[in-house]
Amino acid sequence: MTLQQLRYAIEVAGCGSINEAAKRLFISQPSLSNAIKDLEQELGITIFDRTNRGITLSADGVEFMSHARQIVEQAELLEGRYKNKRRDTMQFSVSTQHYAFASEAFTALMEGNAGEEYTFSLRETQTADIIEDVRTLRSDLGILYLCDRNARVMNKLFSDGSLKFTPLFNTQPHVLVGASHPLARRAAVAVEDLQPYPYITFDQGENSSLHFAEELLHLPEAARSIKVNDRATLSSLLAGTNSYTIGTGILAPELDGSVLKSVPVETAELFTIGWIAHKDRRPSRAAAAYVDLLNDLVARRYFAANQFLF
Repeated sequence: MTLQQLRYAIEVAGCGSINEAAKRLFISQPSLSNAIKDLEQELGITIFDRTNRGITLSADGVEFMSHARQIVEQAELLEGRYKNKRRDTMQFSVSTQHYAFASEAFTALMEGNAGEEYTFSLRETQTADIIEDVRTLRSDLGILYLCDRNARVMNKLFSDGSLKFTPLFNTQPHVLVGASHPLARRAAVAVEDLQPYPYITFDQGENSSLHFAEELLHLPEAARSIKVNDRATLSSLLAGTNSYTIGTGILAPELDGSVLKSVPVETAELFTIGWIAHKDRRPSRAAAAYVDLLNDLVARRYFAANQFLF
């Protein structure tokens, strides 16, 4: 089995046609068919079910494809890291829930290495993908939270993936709303106060269980809900409607007060924001510097100024 065969199979699955995949791969249709058949024979499974209407993944093929994509992706990451690269080029990647402080620390990392050659990556993504990115070494670090609701499941995933969670700070949940929202001037809000308003949450895709939710409170009774994928869309909706979301605290400095407001929720629940890293991976110079920037930013914004970061 070769990487080329895996790439062929992935292309065929994406096209749903041997002929179309062959065109995209710039090889003949018989050569591609033979490569796929050789792969199936070597593995002892049928990857594709063939019909007059085309080909589809078999049950075994669906499972195989998930592993094949991961292997090819990891190979491409290795090639990108080492092929035609100087060995002293700094490499760093972080996957995170949608926190402004993660982006702010990333910006500071870039500024602190302005004279260096580097390849950095910042991925704001779904919770399950954060864990998978760090487990498979796609990312050096992952930033997320733990609480009583998700701790058992998350710690099991950390243990299975050889990951270690390091706390940054504890926080209570805050409601984030537009500056003109009816709740914006409240000193605090109860959960029942939120019922009339649309609730915006970050989409978790197929992993939509409450254990992977990014929002700090679980509100199953919300009558109107909206799912988004990025902070810019979230901020725009909050500023322009009477919707709300729940996060770690106030917000990014440029949105503070005039555009968005944050109000504490009346609850005794506490949440621990932190970062995960692979136990078998020694932190790179850039990763260690990023963690230092996170700790410094939290100390200045959270502990010293009592300003939470959304």
